Amino acid sequence: MKYVVFVLLAAIVVSLGTGLFYLRREDADSPKMLRALEIRVGLSLVLILFLVASYFLGWIEPPTG
Repeated sequence: MKYVVFVLLAAIVVSLGTGLFYLRREDADSPKMLRALEIRVGLSLVLILFLVASYFLGWIEPPTG
């Protein structure tokens, strides 16, 4: 469970770095940079949906303080 979250977070960071690379290398309207942004947004949505589903399925619990 933790590994899925870590892998998704790592993929989001890699996509962010790829977008930054294309931003510095090419112009801001580059299709490669746009694709990196699309991937990052998609991975972020998958991560959020996975965490919400995990909560409702009882795989994770809210922290108690």
